[in-house]
Amino acid sequence: MTQTIAPRVRTVVLLLLAAACALLAGAGPASAHAALTGSDPAQGAVVDKAPARVSLTFSEQVALSAGSLRVLDPEGKRVDAGEPSGVSGTTYAVRLHSGLPDGTYTVAYQVVSADSHPVAGAYTFSVGAPSKTSVSVSGQGADDGVVGWLYGFGRYVSYAGFIVLAGGAAFVLACWPRGTGVRPVQRFVVSGWLALTAATLALLLLRGSFTGSGKVADVFDLSLLGQVLQTKTGAALVSRLLLLAAAALFIAVLFGAYDKREDPQEKRDLTFGLAIGGVVVAAGLAASWAMSEHASVGLQAGIAMPVDVLHLLAVAAWLGGLGTLLVALYRAPADAPVDASAVRRFSRVAFGSVLALIATGTCQSWRQLGSWSAFTDTRYGQLLLAKIALVAVLVGVAWISRRWTGRLAETVPAPVEREKARVGAQADVSGEAAGSAGSDGTGHAQTATAAEADAVSDTDTDSGERPDAEPADPERAAQLARQRAALDAARQKRLRDADPNRFGLRRSVLAEAGIAVVLLAVTTVLTQTEPGRTEEEAKAATSSSVSTSPDTGASGALTLNMPFDTGGQDGKGIVTVDLDPARVGDNEMHVYVERPDGRAFDIPEVKVDFTLKAKDIGPLPVVPDHLATGHWSANGVQIPMAGDWKVDVTVRTSDIDEVTVSKNAQIG
Repeated sequence: MTQTIAPRVRTVVLLLLAAACALLAGAGPASAHAALTGSDPAQGAVVDKAPARVSLTFSEQVALSAGSLRVLDPEGKRVDAGEPSGVSGTTYAVRLHSGLPDGTYTVAYQVVSADSHPVAGAYTFSVGAPSKTSVSVSGQGADDGVVGWLYGFGRYVSYAGFIVLAGGAAFVLACWPRGTGVRPVQRFVVSGWLALTAATLALLLLRGSFTGSGKVADVFDLSLLGQVLQTKTGAALVSRLLLLAAAALFIAVLFGAYDKREDPQEKRDLTFGLAIGGVVVAAGLAASWAMSEHASVGLQAGIAMPVDVLHLLAVAAWLGGLGTLLVALYRAPADAPVDASAVRRFSRVAFGSVLALIATGTCQSWRQLGSWSAFTDTRYGQLLLAKIALVAVLVGVAWISRRWTGRLAETVPAPVEREKARVGAQADVSGEAAGSAGSDGTGHAQTATAAEADAVSDTDTDSGERPDAEPADPERAAQLARQRAALDAARQKRLRDADPNRFGLRRSVLAEAGIAVVLLAVTTVLTQTEPGRTEEEAKAATSSSVSTSPDTGASGALTLNMPFDTGGQDGKGIVTVDLDPARVGDNEMHVYVERPDGRAFDIPEVKVDFTLKAKDIGPLPVVPDHLATGHWSANGVQIPMAGDWKVDVTVRTSDIDEVTVSKNAQIG
């Protein structure tokens, strides 16, 4: 018999491995969560003549569609021509119609960042002079409407389904093998599979509208669905569906062939095969999130994705096992309750999961925040603090559960034995009461039995039948069957509640499960929130300001912050130009180069040019001297006349990687 089972085990394992490889083979590289860091014309700028195009610069590469960049005139009519396209690196532009009149124009953008989240916003610039009227375009994206809400709910259900599926299966396989034959536990794990499958299909349909128009009518647009399938997120969702097919096979074996095996050697072989196959499928499902969301982009993505997979598996083992334990405590048959050894094994698994969560969560948190200030100054950090607080409360309640677990006895306690005897005696008396009620026709069998026995005796009176007799009427038989089921459920509840230690454990586990539901909701919102590191980098990049004091002899100052990306290794950063007093004559200039996280660093070369196009002056080159790490300076910088000067900064980060970034500033 052992030889017979071995090929089946190998077949199951190979099928699960093949499905997982199909997912992992589709994983591809990504850049990072995108944020708008610059534009030309700039926000609020007033230009002399209409530009030929409008360009936007993001912190990382984004995905564009036909309507990603729109430019509207003061009357709300579109003046952009053609589709937007990439200019260089992370800069994208759309051409404008020629001969645009003076007035205020609105630029609205909606793109998809590399970590699958839509990024939307709007700003204005003016030609000639601001007009009295302009178009008001809110920054609300497609993810803020009904479709966005549905998409967020689908993500929550998908996370919950994965946790129930993976954690529930792990609980019965590793902690309580007898649980494979308990119907409520089977239904609980299968419900996780159904929830994850349904949510994945819904997300696949909603994705096109979620990242586009946001209209409910577009959910079933097959052309949008075709576009989604060509994206990284679409590939991840399809791969998840393929893995769910393998998960269905796993569940069928776990609750079918595995439960029926009686030979110890066969069971060990099948346990080994299911354990390997289950881990592979669960890791593949977790990777379908890691490969398309925050972990796949930004700093050290090659390390972050495996860490994210481990984090999701630890969450599933803890919270999914917790939910399965709750079902077992409340719904398992009283004559075959979840035993104390299984609870203790799960306690050890949960403890290991918490340690893994602390390690992986710390790594992820610092990667997404990058500074202590981001904890309180960004929405991502605030949500993360709420998540940490919930985890701390959950661990505290889990400690109480461990205390109840230590009090559980391996054998059935005396109170349960006494309750079994009492319920059995009541059942005998109930049967006699029902029989006597049926013979005298009173319809009121009042004895010293449990109240639920009266329901059976009252009903049996009408026909004069005893409870154990099969009535001829099918409707009557169904009614009696329901009553017997209610009596059995009441008996099971009494037996479960007879052990005070088990009753206390049930209450503490129920409290844990309630906190876990809220924790999962916070986590779902967190995965859709822009990371704190990216938010702070965007603030730093867009905080370029020009501040000059009136020409009254008082000293003025000019500060320009310009993000750059040379395209090479360590080629990203922010260059800051300080010009003091920013007026005609001699000026002192300081140049600072920092990484996106704010740390100063040196590069091979920095050059600055000043050009006054209105008077055909320049470019006037300035080569500052290196003073310290990330700091250059030049004295005696001559500005010959006042005007709108263009400041070009050339940054070279290697022998071949170089870029020039520019900003206009009023000097003098």
